[in-house]
Amino acid sequence: MVLAILRSTLYLLLQIIITPPYALITLACFPLSARNRYRVTSSWTILMLFLLRVICGIRYRVLGAEHIPETPSIVLSKHQSAWETLAFQKIFPPQVWVLKKELLRIPFFGWGLAMTSPIAIDRSSGKAALEQVVEQGRDRLKQGFWVVIFPEGTRIAPGKKGKYRIGGAWLATHVDVPVVPVAHNAGEFWGRNSFIKRPGTITVSIGAPIDPGGMDPGDLNVKVEAWIEAEVKRISNYSKT
Repeated sequence: MVLAILRSTLYLLLQIIITPPYALITLACFPLSARNRYRVTSSWTILMLFLLRVICGIRYRVLGAEHIPETPSIVLSKHQSAWETLAFQKIFPPQVWVLKKELLRIPFFGWGLAMTSPIAIDRSSGKAALEQVVEQGRDRLKQGFWVVIFPEGTRIAPGKKGKYRIGGAWLATHVDVPVVPVAHNAGEFWGRNSFIKRPGTITVSIGAPIDPGGMDPGDLNVKVEAWIEAEVKRISNYSKT
């Protein structure tokens, strides 16, 4: 545990040192196209993943990579950790997130995040938020971006399940783009709001794309939830054997 604390402290210190200048560089890239801005911001992500591997000993493996469509689609994923917000940028590039707009107000991190063309919504606005997700989601997909959505809306501890919000399924059925369900066990190594990062290999499992054609958003949401939750249990049990 002492070693994990020391490693986590070193990672945090390097992150604090590196992030502000990266954010300023990203802001300076504002005149560039969204794709070129993404290339700049994603270099920070790749560096953070590198530091997690060499300092904290966190690695990952991907199951079902053959299921990744050749064209950008909608990713609906389990959300357990800050880790997947980093790693998914390497697994599904280039991408944008559907997120709560409050995140864009965080100094440096939020400023850089704003340059990645996210779909920043006000969750309390109900139907207006869904309309925004469809309008901006369609636009981002046309630009060649994957749209990543965490249906539970917030990080959930391993072994727990949050309410799956309908936004991702609503987008898929309205723009007729496949949904790629994703399960992982990142929370077992880097928990929600946890300072400690435990060494080990995270498993990411990518399911077969689901065609939303002819499906009701509610039915699609239920199907995605069932696959993700069953797969999370499977890979969690597998990692303990």
